[in-house]
Amino acid sequence: MRPVRITEEIEVGRGRPFLLIAGPCVLESEALAREVAAGLKDICHRMGINFIFKASFDKANRTSISSFRGPGLEKGLAALAAIRDDLGVAVVSDVHEPRQVEAAAAVLDLIQIPAFLCRQTDLLVAAAKSGIPVNLKKGQFLSPQDMVHAVGKLREAGGGRVLLTERGTMFGYNNLVVDMRSFAIMREFGCPLIYDATHSVQLPGGAGGSSGGQRQFIPPLCRAAVASGINGIFMEVHPDPDNALCDGPNSIPLERVEGLLRGLLVLHQTVESLL
Repeated sequence: MRPVRITEEIEVGRGRPFLLIAGPCVLESEALAREVAAGLKDICHRMGINFIFKASFDKANRTSISSFRGPGLEKGLAALAAIRDDLGVAVVSDVHEPRQVEAAAAVLDLIQIPAFLCRQTDLLVAAAKSGIPVNLKKGQFLSPQDMVHAVGKLREAGGGRVLLTERGTMFGYNNLVVDMRSFAIMREFGCPLIYDATHSVQLPGGAGGSSGGQRQFIPPLCRAAVASGINGIFMEVHPDPDNALCDGPNSIPLERVEGLLRGLLVLHQTVESLL
């Protein structure tokens, strides 16, 4: 596996600092996003962890049409650009349509492909041609073996810098499970591996008109994933998850992030020495 450079300061892979991709699920407000970004930056700086701030400008795949989606492309990217420039952090957000990629690439340090869209060829090709590194999420409906084809689409279109993220697999109705074998399988594709700790405990559609979640399982699943040799963690973080406008039940409170990361970093350093 060859390390992937995201920015001049951030490189992901074996022998490189652990990576945290984190932030609120959606841009609820610029003020809240700044609060989370600043808090996470401080934690990661003190721990020697690389950090990329994540928030979606548009959540196009919400359960209900009445669910909050975010400020949209123009206002959302403007907020992310301001946070990036003012706080000095790298930023990532989702793109859902090929037409969004050009504008997103002008602002983002990393483009994210949502799990539901990981097989959308036109979207993958547009992301690859942007020249921006891509975080590709594994679809809930795919085996880890199948992701070799999605990675192949990106590479064939010129996207050589790819992170691959595991976020669980559908297991019956309204439930996800994480098969730790997927990390060993997807490592063979030559991409740094990220574990999406919070979407993995989501209960899709499990709360009626929205998704539920079981955040109490975030720490043990994180430990298992880090023990499997991953290169970074993705987490949805919110100061008050119970009142978040998106994915609150599976988000981790900002105040609990540092304690969790300290344990994971010790485990990561041990595993790195064994690989």
